Amino acid sequence: MEIRIGVQNVSREIAIDTDMSADAVTKAVATAVGGGTLDITDAKGRRVIVPGAALGYVDIGEETKRRVGFEA
Repeated sequence: MEIRIGVQNVSREIAIDTDMSADAVTKAVATAVGGGTLDITDAKGRRVIVPGAALGYVDIGEETKRRVGFEA
């Protein structure tokens, strides 16, 4: 799943490809907004930590994998 994070006063967004479910990401964002930090691990094992007070937006992509190829 792809997640895009907008940080206040930063022009670039953070794009992360993670194996977390949408519910797990939503719970992590809710915890961060409540006064913590947003801590997400991407598919390659790298961690991204953003202070909750600096979050501008979090865009949670689709959970299903896109099919590659042509349909007949």
